[in-house]
Amino acid sequence: MSAPQQDGRSPLPLLPLRGGLVLPGQQLSIPVGRRKSKMLLRELNVGDELLIAAQRDRRTDDPGEADLFDIVTRVVVRGVEPRGRIAQLLVEGLQRQRLTKLVHHEPFWWATAEDVNETIVDEDAATVAVDAARDLVADIADEGDADVLRVVQPLQAETDAGRMADALAPALGVPFEVAIEVLGTLDKGQRLRRLLDLLDEFELRRELNRDVERRIREDVSKSQREHLLRTRLKAIQDELGDGGDDEDRLKQRLQEKHLPDEVRTVVDKQLAQLGRTQGAEQAVVRNHLEWIADLPWTETADEGDVSLSDVADALDANHRGLDDIKERVLEHLAVRQRRGPGGDVTILCLAGPPGTGKTSLGQSIADALGRPFVRVALGGVRDEAEVRGHRRTYVGARPGRIVHALKKAEVNNPVFLLDEIDKMGRGWSGDPEAALLEVLDPEQNATFTDHYMELPLDLSQVLFICTANDLSQLSAPLRDRLEIIELSGYVTDEKVAIAKDHLLPKALQRVGLEDGDIDVDDALLRDVIEGWTREAGVRQLTRALEKLARAQLLNMARAPDTLATVHLEMDDVTKALGKRRFFPEVKERTALPGVATGLAWTPVGGDILFIESSRARGKGRVEVTGQLGDVMSESARAALAWVKAHDDKLGFDAADLEHADLHIHVPQGAVPKDGPSAGVALITALSSLLSGRRVRSDTAMTGEITLRGRVLPVGGIKAKVLAAHRAGIERVVLPKKNERDVDDVPEEARKALEFIFVDDVADALDATLEKHVQLDDDLGGAGFNVDQAPA
Repeated sequence: MSAPQQDGRSPLPLLPLRGGLVLPGQQLSIPVGRRKSKMLLRELNVGDELLIAAQRDRRTDDPGEADLFDIVTRVVVRGVEPRGRIAQLLVEGLQRQRLTKLVHHEPFWWATAEDVNETIVDEDAATVAVDAARDLVADIADEGDADVLRVVQPLQAETDAGRMADALAPALGVPFEVAIEVLGTLDKGQRLRRLLDLLDEFELRRELNRDVERRIREDVSKSQREHLLRTRLKAIQDELGDGGDDEDRLKQRLQEKHLPDEVRTVVDKQLAQLGRTQGAEQAVVRNHLEWIADLPWTETADEGDVSLSDVADALDANHRGLDDIKERVLEHLAVRQRRGPGGDVTILCLAGPPGTGKTSLGQSIADALGRPFVRVALGGVRDEAEVRGHRRTYVGARPGRIVHALKKAEVNNPVFLLDEIDKMGRGWSGDPEAALLEVLDPEQNATFTDHYMELPLDLSQVLFICTANDLSQLSAPLRDRLEIIELSGYVTDEKVAIAKDHLLPKALQRVGLEDGDIDVDDALLRDVIEGWTREAGVRQLTRALEKLARAQLLNMARAPDTLATVHLEMDDVTKALGKRRFFPEVKERTALPGVATGLAWTPVGGDILFIESSRARGKGRVEVTGQLGDVMSESARAALAWVKAHDDKLGFDAADLEHADLHIHVPQGAVPKDGPSAGVALITALSSLLSGRRVRSDTAMTGEITLRGRVLPVGGIKAKVLAAHRAGIERVVLPKKNERDVDDVPEEARKALEFIFVDDVADALDATLEKHVQLDDDLGGAGFNVDQAPA
């Protein structure tokens, strides 16, 4: 972090506080929410120094020099947490300084400050004040006041009045007006004498606390009397045959339940303790015992004689495609049939775009295996205790989501769907993703321990299935525990079959119609899929079909004489869904040289990406726009370097670029883009621009490039190829080493596309650029010199 250039003393960053301050020697965690302050936090590192100043008026959002107290604190950074709506900064005060000048306001405050001279006017009075302060706080510490003892112990040998005052002020919780007075008082003796007056007030508050404690003890005695009366009342009810207490029913449930030996020992101790406690402690013990009684320690779901063919038929009936996942489930069942329960302990993770059926597939797997299904939603979880539970010492403590799900399943071998594990966050209360490491480790989860239960739970019989959209959000240790199965989306024929067999009947049922009331032919479904719902999954298609069903239901209500079965036409689709949203645009976008069609991977599926380039008179500048990340921007510079080095082959003179400006733009500028896989598309767009040869409109490409013109393999091939197929592309240029990945692409897409595999940029250009050169008139008057271009 570099300081603004100023003459004289070197400036430091300044953080103004509303209604707060830091004293020398004090460690304080400061919440930061102001825009400028959060920008400062992004630049700070542990060990950096800055100035902390208090505002005169906390309502001022952008304070100037007159809005700040002149005595400030120079601090050192001990910790920075810049994420979240309210960020946190941990600092330690070093010394007082006097603010001399605010030198800069943007992007955050910078200021200069000078050292101040802290003096003692009356040495004898200061010594007396130190002794008096030490005696008073020592008396408080001897009486066992832990809050003050924590601060007082290091001060037993303190002789400096100023340091003692600075340490005692935060411990006493003085108001802001007093704290700013302590900060601004440079006479150490006077500073401590002000604190002595506050100690007398503190002693008065302690007397009031003792009165409150005495009243609490009286209330406890009253609770004991009530407990005795209830015990006698219970005995009378038993004599009259009118008993039947919840406690007795709980004991009976625990006695009848088959518990592991370790759990039985804990239950016996807890039951003995239950009769000796009352009030809040009794409620904690009882609640813990009820959770033990509710959990399935030895109860197991009977899967029956499930055959592999029955499971395969059930999965095929509910889901179209997804052959890899179905095969993996059958493998799991085959291992269990051979080795028994616990034979296959692999953790499956279904990764893919939204709407591809990941969550519903978990329910189908549970139904096929004959086990209960429980979905555990992890999206947005930021607290480690949400997974592992809270300790029983806290008020309102409860077990974590894993124990709650096990209680809901009522058996110890259910199917757990951990949904959206990539959407978990990390907060001040711990990292929930780290808590999942034990849950999802087959070597450890046989003895999973929840903080609330404090008993080992056997999760080895549970079939865990995780879902995620973006695997890059997962930590490396968590990914290592998962067997990743990718769902890249469906081709059009699969979507048509899914719509007819599953989505349309469900849509009719939701609006109150019966299957067969509305008839839609395959051609119309294909038009809806390609013109209104271009996506990897089928979620938008589901909404479109429901909207069509509602529109036809309204028509039937308005015209009761309508035929029993309504056959939908394109006019009905247009009225219900509006104008067509997607059109074949590749040919139009690539009509001029300088535009190439790339392929991209996103968390919501593959997509096509247009790379545009243009040239104008200038001074050799190169501009890259479209919210491109560092990696993609570097790919653009590498592509330009290769094109310049091979100008003779492309038919232009690189020296002419010294008098021209180049601009590379990737549309959809509101969407951040990054990654190396656009290298081939970038080099094709620049070669097309400078040679005057258009890029073939039926061709899309992907691949990373090197400075020497090699084409390197990339990921997400299946998703990218499916995106090209959806966009009407006919030819796809891929790296040679990605040839093996094409086998994962559905057969329909493979048959419809021509694949060109290259390992050199020159081969890629031969496959993507048209052979002839466009005339100047066709280039929109750009004025390119194309005379040297090859015929």
